[in-house]
Amino acid sequence: MQLETERLILREMTPDDYEALYDVLADSDIMQHYPYTFDEARVRNWIAKNIERYRIFGFGLWAVVLKETGEMIGDCGLTMQNIGGSIRPEIGYHIGKSHQRQGYAKEAAGKCRDWAFSHMPFGVLYSYMKEANIASSATARANGMRLVDTFTDAEGESTAVYAITREEWSRLKR
Repeated sequence: MQLETERLILREMTPDDYEALYDVLADSDIMQHYPYTFDEARVRNWIAKNIERYRIFGFGLWAVVLKETGEMIGDCGLTMQNIGGSIRPEIGYHIGKSHQRQGYAKEAAGKCRDWAFSHMPFGVLYSYMKEANIASSATARANGMRLVDTFTDAEGESTAVYAITREEWSRLKR
């Protein structure tokens, strides 16, 4: 499976993506709103988990690759997540530090949103993040999502939940 935007290719991860993904997930600045920074084993498990998701669900987090250079700069995609006690379809994203603030997360997440509503039966898609994660919430809003909930997570921090319905997405596409 491969998705394309103007500047990006979103494709299934492979074990060969380890080095590029390690550079993103092991960066403490990028992962400051995640419960932990990834080590080698966690990155390899992340890749394996997504390969399994592709097999089981037909989706997962995909490698985000620059069309111009072929460089993998992060991941973005759809996963089933426990959000406030309910399993929901969630669009998640991580973009490497040197490629942040260039619209890549918005572009990739928008393509994932469009793909999900075009190919899956979900009536609502979600993104959730620590309330302090201003960049991730801005990406969610830029893709038509609105704040629908907040809750205290397992780490005792406030988590924001954004969502977009299929009907809201249809209006965006007009």
